[in-house]
Amino acid sequence: MRQRSDRRGTCGNLPSELSRFVGRGAELTEVGRLLEASRLVTVTGVGGVGKSRLALAVAREAAERAQERHCDGVWLAELSCVRDPALLEPTLAESLGLTDHTTRPPRTVLAEHLAERRLLLVVDGYEQLVDETAELVRELLLRSPGLRVLAAGRRPLDLRGERTFPLAPPGPDEALELLADRASDADPGFTVTAANRAALVELCARLDGIPLALELAAGRLRSLSPEQVLTRLEDRFALLTGTARGVLPRHRALRTAIGWSHELCTAQERLLWARLSVFAGHFDLDAAEYVCAGPDLPVGSVPDVLGELLAQSLLAREETAAGVRYRMLETVRTYGAGWLESLGDASRLRRRHRDWYTGLATWCELDWFSPRQQEMAALVEAELPNLRLALECCLDEPDELHLGQYLAGTLWFYWAGCGRLTEGRYWLDRSLEPGASASEHVGSRLKALWVLGYVAALQGDRVASMSALYECRDAAARSGNAVASAYAVHRLGCLALVSDDMARAGELLGAALEQYRETGELNSNVLMCQVELAMALAFQGDLAGALSLCREVRDICEEHGERWTKAYALYVLAFAALDAGDTAGARLLLTECVTVNHVFRDLVGLVLAVELLALVTAAEGHPAEAAVLQGAAEPMWDGVGLQLFGSAYFNAPRLMCRERAGEVLGAERYEACARHGRALSLDELVERALRGPEPVPAAPEPLPRPRTGEAGRTVEAGVTTGTAGTKGTAGTAGAVGRPDSRKPAGSPKGEPAG
Repeated sequence: MRQRSDRRGTCGNLPSELSRFVGRGAELTEVGRLLEASRLVTVTGVGGVGKSRLALAVAREAAERAQERHCDGVWLAELSCVRDPALLEPTLAESLGLTDHTTRPPRTVLAEHLAERRLLLVVDGYEQLVDETAELVRELLLRSPGLRVLAAGRRPLDLRGERTFPLAPPGPDEALELLADRASDADPGFTVTAANRAALVELCARLDGIPLALELAAGRLRSLSPEQVLTRLEDRFALLTGTARGVLPRHRALRTAIGWSHELCTAQERLLWARLSVFAGHFDLDAAEYVCAGPDLPVGSVPDVLGELLAQSLLAREETAAGVRYRMLETVRTYGAGWLESLGDASRLRRRHRDWYTGLATWCELDWFSPRQQEMAALVEAELPNLRLALECCLDEPDELHLGQYLAGTLWFYWAGCGRLTEGRYWLDRSLEPGASASEHVGSRLKALWVLGYVAALQGDRVASMSALYECRDAAARSGNAVASAYAVHRLGCLALVSDDMARAGELLGAALEQYRETGELNSNVLMCQVELAMALAFQGDLAGALSLCREVRDICEEHGERWTKAYALYVLAFAALDAGDTAGARLLLTECVTVNHVFRDLVGLVLAVELLALVTAAEGHPAEAAVLQGAAEPMWDGVGLQLFGSAYFNAPRLMCRERAGEVLGAERYEACARHGRALSLDELVERALRGPEPVPAAPEPLPRPRTGEAGRTVEAGVTTGTAGTKGTAGTAGAVGRPDSRKPAGSPKGEPAG
């Protein structure tokens, strides 16, 4: 498992600052000191006081100044959008950049990953899951001596050894500086003058200096004078604090600021604020228009009203890989959600939200087989919190379980193609729990079943995969659903392929292709079935038949702009080129495979391409570089699992490369080069693989402890992509060799030069 790194070589995923961090020098120093002395520090305080900003500022300083202590990076786990305790561990693993294709519990994956690493983990927004978060953090700290945790929440985790830092609002001078800074963001012409200073100081005092309250007030200074803001604030303060017995003054001030902002909004702005509260995390304008528009808020007015909320600092605008998106601070969202409940409109809005994201998933599935494949991966990645919310909405209602089955099944391309097997398995299992079937919605259940069988096969869970696929096949036959039947047969063939039963795999995959043709089905799944059949043929020695199938797949993929499946077809073609002695041609094909698999975070495709590239490198006469690549591939297998690694067919290229390079280098030098490869981050490995062989020192200096990078997350042209799991096919594309032979079928002629 590997982690991503920034341009300076520091591993991590800390977001960039969207606005200037004002003041807090003493707090930064003190929290940094506590973090030096303790492995768990929690910044606590009222909502809006700036806990998250302070924690991130401390983390950025730690990343820059404590390279040795946090040599494996500084990582942020944002948990505010997580409501289901079952998603806590997968979300934390995702934040660390881990991709795991096995059936191991996510907690085990986390513990094993962190066991020998030295890193700082920032945990933010855990209040709704405080007990579960505390238990997980406690276990990880006990099992990972090099781990330090900086938490930010409204209450501490209450763990032994925890050091808490109650964060108070900034002092008067810093509060005024913050107010002025944010007001100048909204209105570049704004300045603090002798004429307005007294009113601004009073405004800061009335709001107790709470940063969120000040930022909301700053948004109003664009259109109101400080005196006008104070007048309106006074009215709201009297109204909201009069009945809030027992509430701390700072909490009252925050309620006052938000309630006052709400009062100053127009009727349409208040309505949109309430309706936007149904979103989790980010959302885009199209979603806001569909979900929130109605007779009382025409769709044409939504952009303008949203713009007003943005101007008032009630929304934040962010540039992401999926385009311009908007985000509502949790405290502001909660206020809007309460207003929506009071209007009695919450259930209807949640259904509209569910419908939009079900439609989005359908559209993305269709566009997966197009030149927009990478864009779809980035879009689903950005929308994952909302898709989770839509799934919850479906699965919480017995009458809508079929919608949950449909949505979980429709996202197959993301679960399998973007490295989300564990989460996909969770939603599919939930949607298919006993009693979840509905005879009037057979199609949705059949789709969920074949996708579950597919995901389980990729995880190496043969029993669960067979159970789901046999049920799907039999139910499809009873209902006359030829398409679902084809998918079930296809995935059974895929399961046979990764289980080394090549004869049965060829039979089932060939039958599935016939069924696909009869039904007119053509998409990435169908083409992958053809590549998988090519692999089965190649494993059995029919390289000519395999080449014919993969050339056809390559041509169809190029016609439709499909890249993910094409990478596997190119892989088989690269093997054929190597078999013919065309190492240059094989390298050219494999570099494209590596590029595409890295973009989609497809660990299986990537590790197999790197291993075959290592064998090509050895055949080109660069055994040391081959050993480096082979060593770099080893950590990736940890996230793929033992099912494929133990296959005699898939294992053949790795063993051959080790044998050939080892004969030339000797055991000691081979191991030194492999250690060099194991120390590479994923980005460094890909860069090296694409660059081609380079000299490796004859006597490498002592190497640092291997550090791994993110399991497959990459950024290409500013797009953070998802991770691609392997299809049954992915698992096969790399080691076209026969287990009964010392060398794989089609191995290059001759031995590598020294």
